[in-house]
Amino acid sequence: QVQLVESGGGLVQAGDSLRLSCRFSGGRFSMYGVVGWFRQALGQEREFVAAYRRSGGYTYYADSVKGRFTISRDNAENMVYLELNDLQPEDTGVYYCAAGDQVLSAIRIGAHYKVWGQGTQVTVSS
Repeated sequence: QVQLVESGGGLVQAGDSLRLSCRFSGGRFSMYGVVGWFRQALGQEREFVAAYRRSGGYTYYADSVKGRFTISRDNAENMVYLELNDLQPEDTGVYYCAAGDQVLSAIRIGAHYKVWGQGTQVTVSS
């Protein structure tokens, strides 16, 4: 059974940094050409944060996190990471890791991802 398990969330102050990790297991990680991170704040819809496309190693970010967050993928270790720098209160939410193999035009759309993790909470105090 394919699984994604996130870790690394926590309570931090504005300006701090975190590194989220996502471990893939139960299948062939190489089959998933796209990995992404989404987040959901309380009472709000889930939103795209970042994605990594294995073909070419391209990365994609939401405008709100561009320049502050960095997504990476370690194929040898079946891991996906999200570095979060200069965190702000509006970054608070549950962060989800996801994997898929969709086309580029759907890379920011959660419904096109095939596997999801359970989420890890990030809380940023002002």
